[in-house]
Amino acid sequence: MLRTVIKTVWLLVAGLILAGLCFGQTGAFSGKVTGEDGKPIQGAQVKIERKDMKGNYNVKTNKKGEYFYMGIPAGQGPRYKITVEVNGQVVDTVDNVRCNMGDPTENNFDLREQANKRAAMQKAAETGQTAEIARDMSPEQKAQMEKALKERASAMAKNKALNDAFNGGMAALQAKDYPAAIDGFKKAAEVDPKQTVVWANLAESYVGLSSVKTGAEKDDALNQAVENYNKALELKPDDAGMHNNLALTFAKMKKFPESKGELEKAAAIDPAGAGKYYYNLGAILTNTGQTDAALEAFKTAIEKDPNYADAHYQYAVALSSKMQTTADGKVIPPPGMKEALEKYLTLKPDGPYAEGAKGLMAMLGAQLETKYVNPDAKKAPAPKKK
Repeated sequence: MLRTVIKTVWLLVAGLILAGLCFGQTGAFSGKVTGEDGKPIQGAQVKIERKDMKGNYNVKTNKKGEYFYMGIPAGQGPRYKITVEVNGQVVDTVDNVRCNMGDPTENNFDLREQANKRAAMQKAAETGQTAEIARDMSPEQKAQMEKALKERASAMAKNKALNDAFNGGMAALQAKDYPAAIDGFKKAAEVDPKQTVVWANLAESYVGLSSVKTGAEKDDALNQAVENYNKALELKPDDAGMHNNLALTFAKMKKFPESKGELEKAAAIDPAGAGKYYYNLGAILTNTGQTDAALEAFKTAIEKDPNYADAHYQYAVALSSKMQTTADGKVIPPPGMKEALEKYLTLKPDGPYAEGAKGLMAMLGAQLETKYVNPDAKKAPAPKKK
């Protein structure tokens, strides 16, 4: 009886030992991480996460892109998720894998293959042909593709709404239907407030509206134009043309210091166009009856670009308001007027203002050259060396 009990006890002990050995069996994970260029990635972080209970293991790849981690609980029970990170970003994952006993369980990560799959998913998302490619996808990849499809559909809808609103605004602006243009550009701005061209055209629409309004309505339209030009410049502060347009709007509001400030910004950004910017200001000032301010603008345009023919002519025209007449009827021009007319005729002897310039010269009693020639045009070639 005692012998039977001892035998039974040994069987129980042996069973416990065997059970313990079974529970304590371990294995290893190994593999290689290859980049999109086909070269091994050194220092990639491989994270092994046990799914049925808490357990995390980390290892980095060597210079050959290889990783190895032993002591992993093996068998049919535990399942693992292996994640690869490069520069802190997850680049690939394999889920629900087991660790086998004996030889290391191999899991390779080929990022070139992943890049090809992403490209295929992108193409499928763009063409809508997702059924065939989805057959070979994991659940994670299918979820990724569905996400890409939704994002693309959302982007396409946004682009359509933006284009429809913007194109409608442009058509209305060209037709000088300023309220409709404003409505279209406002809708476009709601869809995408980061589009400089939308704010710029909205501002231009308000400038157009101001031209058909008076009083408080005109002032409000110009204030709205300034506000929207500033929104455009917040997105693109180095746009000289935008500063120029804002300057012209300030000039319409008779805010000449602000106008000059914007023109100086435009000239600093685009020195080659400085003459044009000040000429535009002079034209606005002339049309609004601000003769003295126009004189300064045209004079500055000439200083910035001495060969700007039209600026010379307009400067002379502005100076003509200061001509004096003697008792015997002789016209005395202000200083610089005659020289400005001569310069224009030299630069543009056949220009659109040539007849006007000659008429003013004749009124001054100045002797006209028989022929004005632009010294920069059609220069004779230098003699060839023998």
